[in-house]
Amino acid sequence: MNSAEIQRLIQLLSRLPGLGPRSGRRAALHLLQKKESHMAPLIEAISSAYDTIQICKSCFNLDSHTICSLCNDPKRDPHTLCIVESVSDLWAMERSNTYRGQYFVLGGNLSAIQGIGPDQLHLQPLIEKVQNTPFQEVIFALSATLDGQTTMHYVRERIAPYVVNISSLAHGVPVGGELDYLDDGTLSTALTHRYKVA
Repeated sequence: MNSAEIQRLIQLLSRLPGLGPRSGRRAALHLLQKKESHMAPLIEAISSAYDTIQICKSCFNLDSHTICSLCNDPKRDPHTLCIVESVSDLWAMERSNTYRGQYFVLGGNLSAIQGIGPDQLHLQPLIEKVQNTPFQEVIFALSATLDGQTTMHYVRERIAPYVVNISSLAHGVPVGGELDYLDDGTLSTALTHRYKVA
């Protein structure tokens, strides 16, 4: 472990989301002990991704093509657009196997504290996309945080002249959730956005 190369590997692995120094050491040791079966394919995959993966010019997703496979999929609904903060949010939406429309990755949220203004987001390309495409509905799938809600209101004002229906994901009690374990904000939101059952 005193080798500079091993220390560098541990340091770089420790920077990955969800990994800290201890997990970085474990991952480094695992890779070094299984060079042929684990490290070599990983190096090849990382190198290939570095060379080929790029940002989609239409929705800002990541793909190996200039226009991503989701934007190019003829089976997706071209009249519905879902706005998400990040690529990870887009991937989460896709895992649900529920939404079959188009996407747009905004690139974050407005945040006065972090110094993120409209110019740091993909706001202008979004406005142009909405102006040039006859979307029947735009769905906001942003975080249920103050920054997320502020961003939604700001963006909504700018796209409202071009879209008939603008909606947002529902927030509240999760499927399988028990009321006793919910925080006050979630419970309050769920109560405010309650729906009729009979």
